[in-house]
Amino acid sequence: MSHASYELKAEARERVGKGSSRELRRNGFIPAVIYGDKQSPIAIALSTNEVTKRIHAGGFMTTVATIDVNGEKIQVLPKDYQLDPVRDFTMHVDFLRVSGNTEVSVEVPVHFVNEEKSPGIKIGGVLNIVRHAVELLCPANDIPEFLTVDLTGAKIGDSLHISAVKLPAGVRPVISDRDFTIATIVAPAAGVAEEEPASAE
Repeated sequence: MSHASYELKAEARERVGKGSSRELRRNGFIPAVIYGDKQSPIAIALSTNEVTKRIHAGGFMTTVATIDVNGEKIQVLPKDYQLDPVRDFTMHVDFLRVSGNTEVSVEVPVHFVNEEKSPGIKIGGVLNIVRHAVELLCPANDIPEFLTVDLTGAKIGDSLHISAVKLPAGVRPVISDRDFTIATIVAPAAGVAEEEPASAE
């Protein structure tokens, strides 16, 4: 399961558009939108400090949050956020409304363990990571924080596929038509192994 859920306080926004968004940011707020679940979108304003803190804490895109909009509590999952390209502060956030049975598509990072138990790496082989994250379909309230790929026994020339990863119940990869590669163990002299062709995505 991902990071612990949290709550953010928000105010509904009456005015939308560039002018009002700029004014919000000057006053320490971020414009955001809650959409989905067959309901009308709600334009809201959130505290810049609170949202920035959550983004930097990690797991922002895989953690269900509760947003209190003038007393109404709405369960959401962040779907996208925009950063100012120059000053790196948060400009806007999109939230998807979720309920217990909502299935969501999320990018989950991949962690590699037991490198010291890989004969290929022990003799100088290189772990060539093809996918640093995998897009998964998961229940909104049960998103894995990361996927674990065990390198025990991996030799030079081995490929590690999604089928080798133990996925939690109810979780499946978005790419379902093939057993795609997550990483390979390559000989040090071979340079970088070829990734999957982009056309296969």
